Amino acid sequence: MSTTPTQIRIDSNIKREATALFSKLGLDMSSAVNLFLHQCVLRGGLPFAVEVPQYSDQTLNAMAEARKISRDPDIKGYNSMEELKAALDD
Repeated sequence: MSTTPTQIRIDSNIKREATALFSKLGLDMSSAVNLFLHQCVLRGGLPFAVEVPQYSDQTLNAMAEARKISRDPDIKGYNSMEELKAALDD
């Protein structure tokens, strides 16, 4: 089977996360993309549903708040339920 070099543009954060995920699965980016393309051809379309999620405003706001909290270095995190309980008791 001959191969053809292909260039694609990928968001750098997604590429980093996908590369780490594929590495855990024993794949490199090229192998993962080839798997995806083979599945598209085999199924005659995308191998997953493409949908626009219908989240409520309340859910979207909660997700935005969680994202903001998770990226804030000043927010205290806890490694165990015991740590959290101790902090709540203080």
